[in-house]
Amino acid sequence: MPGLNRVLVPVALTAPPQPPAADMRLQRWGGATMGTTWSVAALLPPATDADAIAAGIQAVLDGVIAQMSNWEADSDLSRFNGAAPGSWHALPEDCFMVLQCALLVARDSGGAYDPSAGPLVDLWGFGPAPARTAPPSPDAVQATRGRCGWARIEVDATGRRAWQPGGVSLDFCAIAKGFAVDAVAGYLCEQGLDHHLTEIGGELRGHGVKPDGMPWWVALEAPPGLGSDAAGQTLVALHGLSVATSGDYRRYFDSDGRRYAHTIDPRTGYPASHALASVTVIHAQCMLADALSTALTVLGPQAGMAHARRHGIAARFLVRTPGGFDEQLSPAFAAMLA
Repeated sequence: MPGLNRVLVPVALTAPPQPPAADMRLQRWGGATMGTTWSVAALLPPATDADAIAAGIQAVLDGVIAQMSNWEADSDLSRFNGAAPGSWHALPEDCFMVLQCALLVARDSGGAYDPSAGPLVDLWGFGPAPARTAPPSPDAVQATRGRCGWARIEVDATGRRAWQPGGVSLDFCAIAKGFAVDAVAGYLCEQGLDHHLTEIGGELRGHGVKPDGMPWWVALEAPPGLGSDAAGQTLVALHGLSVATSGDYRRYFDSDGRRYAHTIDPRTGYPASHALASVTVIHAQCMLADALSTALTVLGPQAGMAHARRHGIAARFLVRTPGGFDEQLSPAFAAMLA
């Protein structure tokens, strides 16, 4: 017999969801961006030009890539990464805001999340560099670690500048998708569209309600092998909330019977190697949910849970066990269970 679904609802709503007007129509768009796919569903008033909204969404996504992609040689981020040592660089407003947020998460997590870990990500074959089928040598890991370190990056908030000390290579892959979700949601709100759901690569943010007046219900992502039919799904009502998941099953390679996942621990230079299969974070900002899910994944089940408790983060940890998975919920996450 299938298990019952669990539902999570916001502990506090800034405003109760207002039912959509009867003449609104549901419109869906989708496409490719940032090495993955995106989708948006929104309720449109009769006179709204759906093609114009689609073009606006694409412009937002293209703008994020132009500023923050380390896969594009002419992006603002890539220009900073290639800059000469000992120089200040002005960054666009959005890129600078993401850098400030990334540095805050890095500091709070003790470097478990580090936006300067780009060289390590490349070394392990999870960045723009070619993919790997075997781990790099310990000497290569040690040498590459010497190029990383979030504390080496200085920022000037007044001038919206960042200091390139030499060799620092920023990588926003664990935060830019979340920011892009926030940016698209912000654009839709600016267009007067109060009811919408935005998704990029599995990271989501919802506002308002669906055509039937119900919330945007989203099933939380789970690792392969976690049978939802037996255990039931966990659904979250994304009204003014975002959800992001980091998991060891998304990108990895196997070598000599060992799995090397894409989440690198900047403190060691090696992929996180504990039993944590995935971390899901629920937060008002998708940018923070994205970065925090990575930080908690690197920290692991014990230190990650302690960090979530200390900072009031709503997080679900799925830990691999000989018999399957052990689910561990932070207090903030458990408080949302209805």
